[in-house]
Amino acid sequence: MRRPNIVLILTDDHAAHAISAYGSVVNRTPRIDEIAGLGARFDHCFATNALCSPSRASILTGTYSHVNGVTTLETPIDAGQPTFVSLLRESGYRTAIVGKWHMGEGPGHDPEGFDHWDVLIDQGEYVDPRFLSAGGLRTEPGYATDVITDLALRWADGLDGDDPWCLLICHKAPHRPWTPDAEHAGMYADPIPVPATFTDDLTGRSSSARRAAMRIAEHLTADDLKRDPPDGLSYEELALWKYQRYMEDYLAVVASVDDNVGRVVDWLRERGDIEDTLLMYCSDQGFFLGDHGWFDKRLMYEESLRMPLVLSYPRRVPAGQEHTGIVTNVDFARTLLEAAGVPAHPRMQGRSFLADLTGEPGPAPAEGMYYRYWEHDDVWHKAPAHYGYRTARYKIIYYYNDGLGLPGTGPATYPGEWELYDLETDPEELRNVYLDPAYLEVREELKVRLWRAQAELGDRPHPGQPVPEGV
Repeated sequence: MRRPNIVLILTDDHAAHAISAYGSVVNRTPRIDEIAGLGARFDHCFATNALCSPSRASILTGTYSHVNGVTTLETPIDAGQPTFVSLLRESGYRTAIVGKWHMGEGPGHDPEGFDHWDVLIDQGEYVDPRFLSAGGLRTEPGYATDVITDLALRWADGLDGDDPWCLLICHKAPHRPWTPDAEHAGMYADPIPVPATFTDDLTGRSSSARRAAMRIAEHLTADDLKRDPPDGLSYEELALWKYQRYMEDYLAVVASVDDNVGRVVDWLRERGDIEDTLLMYCSDQGFFLGDHGWFDKRLMYEESLRMPLVLSYPRRVPAGQEHTGIVTNVDFARTLLEAAGVPAHPRMQGRSFLADLTGEPGPAPAEGMYYRYWEHDDVWHKAPAHYGYRTARYKIIYYYNDGLGLPGTGPATYPGEWELYDLETDPEELRNVYLDPAYLEVREELKVRLWRAQAELGDRPHPGQPVPEGV
């Protein structure tokens, strides 16, 4: 069988609930939906560390943050470590990345294992973005989402021969500050529906979660919203006004992404490559869109934890599937390598989910997923360091509140705290049942499963966490 071409379109901070294939009530994304229709939509794909740089490192290396070393935004990647791209290249694939890298710059941190790399500087600019390549630094005129697509397809069009290729198209969008292009600016206007949990006062949540500086009303700035709010608004009115402005721009930026996803799909069809291309669209993590009154990500709640993922590969993957099992960003590398017939590196973790889609024999489904957010009390968001374990029904979270000497993190100034959620009876995670006697047995079982997951993956529990009974 012909080895597939691979196209991974990766965006930044695109929430699954801003994609119509996932039931969005705030926008439509017909071209992203098209990929899902051609193949599969993953309903429970999760980031193992909901932060841009760490998630990208896990996608590339097939390893958790404590293995690949990219635990925070301030810890750059050792670009020489094995990645699915470097292994594909060694097996005869031509490889390229265009767009956002965001895992460090300079010797040892610039992209390696690629035949071609052309990446944004740090977060990158929306308008006239700067690009760094082996040839140096330059500015490309235009809107970043369009420019990244142009440059990526230009590379692939310039390839000779029949060898398969792997192309990573990595967008800045829809990351803050949510700057739309002229074509899409103003396409959304009041009233954009408000999420059901918008007025959540976080009652019953840990003090750790309540400290996060991500409230729509309090922490979105005039720079984010491109104007000052009207005078005389109450707290509730200010929150609603800011939400509308935020979402108008965010959704317009997503619309540009969707158009450019369509350009890639149309280009593959025109080349006759759609059947034999494994095409993935995903974001590096989720994002709060006013859920619980928040914006941003980081916390282990569903809106932040959940990554949108749609995938097509018509030659092997039947169309119209809804994958409901648990997968993570750490699983991507093994999956792509298996599709290409290339053995995974022994250090790679996770499981390939290709057989889930093809119906062929494969590894057993995951029983749960392990999460760890390493930064603590960072300057801007004040998000607490924590880890946890999620099964199909339950989620347990331990806020250990200690930066452990990581750059840019604060000291251990707060005690450890626990949260527990029953996602079957409380899918919006409004009721922390950690202290509920009815959940005592579940709570203690999940502590054991969390501990064992850490041992299996080679991560170390925080010294403040007591060893659970039964280990």
